[in-house]
Amino acid sequence: MNMILGIIGTAIAIYSWVLIIYILMSWFPNSRETSFGQLLAKICEPYLEPFRRIVPPIGMIDISPLVAFFVLNLASRGLNQLSLWL
Repeated sequence: MNMILGIIGTAIAIYSWVLIIYILMSWFPNSRETSFGQLLAKICEPYLEPFRRIVPPIGMIDISPLVAFFVLNLASRGLNQLSLWL
């Protein structure tokens, strides 16, 4: 069971880095239109979209990725606590 929780924790960590890369790509013009950017969009947008519906942008700044990272962090911490119990 700990092995499964470790794999899920690693997947969450990798997904967090993918989100960081995807968000940083917004700082560079036309980077999301590349094939790599489109691949990351297919991976990240389904996760970010519910947060964008809940958290409105403040001016021109979209803070929904911060909430998404907070939720991923909570999930990671929950998995760590669960692995301590098992």
